[in-house]
Amino acid sequence: MSSIKNIKMGENVTIMNPSNLYGCELGDNVKIGPFVEIQKDAEIGDDTIISSHSFICSGVKIGNNTFVGHGVMFTNDVFDSELIEDWKMKETIIGDRVRIGSNSTILPVKIGNNVIIGAGSVVTKDIPDNSVAYGNPAKVKR
Repeated sequence: MSSIKNIKMGENVTIMNPSNLYGCELGDNVKIGPFVEIQKDAEIGDDTIISSHSFICSGVKIGNNTFVGHGVMFTNDVFDSELIEDWKMKETIIGDRVRIGSNSTILPVKIGNNVIIGAGSVVTKDIPDNSVAYGNPAKVKR
């Protein structure tokens, strides 16, 4: 059974069970696979697919017509503060027409439009528009 609380949802949205979504925003024609968590203040653009077992934390904004593969993990922390009370959420911005391969980890970065992230990548730095990046850490290959 899914837990869906206080979300803004566009038209023709599909959410598979079980999923955990709260305080987030989903555009039109979004598809959410099973075992996905999307936290408050995350935004998912129109015509975007989030595959199973993915985690999208607060502060993540995903553009339109984007594909997030299975088991993709987003973070909103770069562990740059020694004290918990000094912690500040970092944003992650994903452009339009991005493909993120399964089992990738995305730190707080900006990924441009028309980008492919290879499966299993760890993205630690911004990726420019029209790029292919992969590896650990992910590097732009073309």
